[in-house]
Amino acid sequence: ADILDIGGESTRPGSDPVSEEEELKRVLPVVKAIVREFDVPLSVDTYKSSVARAVLKEGASIINDISGLRFDPEMTKSIVSSKAGVVIMHISGKPKTMQKNPSYKFLMREITAFLNKGIKLAVSSGISTKSIIVDPGIGFGKNFSHNISIIKKLKQLQKLKKPVLLGLSRKSFIGKILDLPAEERLEGTLAASVIGVLNGAQILRTHDVKETKRAVLVADALL
Repeated sequence: ADILDIGGESTRPGSDPVSEEEELKRVLPVVKAIVREFDVPLSVDTYKSSVARAVLKEGASIINDISGLRFDPEMTKSIVSSKAGVVIMHISGKPKTMQKNPSYKFLMREITAFLNKGIKLAVSSGISTKSIIVDPGIGFGKNFSHNISIIKKLKQLQKLKKPVLLGLSRKSFIGKILDLPAEERLEGTLAASVIGVLNGAQILRTHDVKETKRAVLVADALL
């Protein structure tokens, strides 16, 4: 893996939030161990500024914020103070309820506008424009057809002029296509990942690193 990404709070559809104390209890020992053992940039998946401050102090270098800097107004300060990178993701609603009838009038236009607003917020707060990654948020307030459409139209995010991260590993839209549980979605994940790269994704967040990297290296060469 080129980047390691960890998180202490599940944000899958229907999940309940956890307290700051519980999230830190889960995350900090892992951050310390990874920083000690591996010379690889470490990203922490959190939307809480207090958690971000703590993990950045311990050596994490990227904050992966599923809220696109929206849930915690202090998040930008935490990132600026340590000159960290940030992943700004699109989400519609909150994890607990985001999959209850998500709807859009103009899907890609609304996602792009949301991400652009997050970029402007980050830059105006002092975050370097070169430190920003965007993520359309597959499965975060999107139904099956939304997810398919995002991957097909991913090139539209290039107007933001930021690296695009795609997190589609083992997700439910793949399960729906193949009628398979999460643990049997490797081939579907690889197919979607390759299409994502061909359509402009530059970073893939995945469970199956070895297999995905091999597939992506071939796709990248063929580009």
